[in-house]
Amino acid sequence: MESKVKELLDDKIKDLNLFVSSVYYSNEEGVKTLNIELDSNEVIDVNKITEATKIINPIMDDNNLCDDIDVLDIHSKEKGDE
Repeated sequence: MESKVKELLDDKIKDLNLFVSSVYYSNEEGVKTLNIELDSNEVIDVNKITEATKIINPIMDDNNLCDDIDVLDIHSKEKGDE
């Protein structure tokens, strides 16, 4: 799944100087979430995440990658994570 998401998204968000760092599922209290973690060589602020989300959501929907999840969480990588 991670390679497919990266393939679909990285070219579309590169103008924002972002790339997909990680894609993973989580399940908390029965809520299945697909997490898309973004990274950059620059600071990622809320506005950049909002812009990326507007690009990513329709791509994920058009490719039926959100059919079996409850939440799509698009967030930045925490600095210091390896």
